[in-house]
Amino acid sequence: MSEEIEFEAGTNEKMRGFLALPEAAEQPAPALLVIHEIIGLGDDMRSITERFAEAGYVALAPNLYSGSGPRPLCVMRTLRTLAKREGPALASLESARAWLAERPEVDASRIGVAGFCMGGGFALMLAVRAPLGAAAVFYGDVPKRAEDLDGTCPVVGGFGARDRVFGPAGERLKGMLDELGVDHDVVLYPEAGHSYMSHHGPILSRLGALSPMRTGYDDEAARDSWRRMLAFFNRHLG
Repeated sequence: MSEEIEFEAGTNEKMRGFLALPEAAEQPAPALLVIHEIIGLGDDMRSITERFAEAGYVALAPNLYSGSGPRPLCVMRTLRTLAKREGPALASLESARAWLAERPEVDASRIGVAGFCMGGGFALMLAVRAPLGAAAVFYGDVPKRAEDLDGTCPVVGGFGARDRVFGPAGERLKGMLDELGVDHDVVLYPEAGHSYMSHHGPILSRLGALSPMRTGYDDEAARDSWRRMLAFFNRHLG
């Protein structure tokens, strides 16, 4: 079962989101906070959220662009939070995690986070700050210093080597997690670009393929990433 919802955000505003519940799973079940790409909470992110529910997780995808004002302003505020590593979007995500933890279907001791593109950067930020059991970080922003990841939970992730903007961050993330002694499974896929797990529309796909990030769905990398991610979550949250 899945539905559009609203809940109280840390900014004293209502936050919209998409909630997917597993049909047949243990009760209470593990849960995942799903953080969308820069283009927002669209049909593709809803599909990914439902796929987590099919795997047995209560999955919540909060809409980070729920705030007041025009959408471009919401996007700018959200990106500012990501750059400064503090701000309203982070408070909203923590509110979403707390709301998820209070759901009667959820085992609050087994919550993880999965982020894609912009959401990958936020997932890595939450992995340090929030009580999470595991984090999935796909082609998102990675800090420059290992100390910024000190205290992080176990991390699984993937990056596309053809992505000239975020691809190099994959190797940096692996090195920092090795240095910190954090359990991780991060892979750099040589034939993939940015957003290789997402199905965008034909116009965005054509434009993305021409960008330095070489944005586009890659079936082989996506399948392997889903396999590794669900296995990692099962080990740390299952």
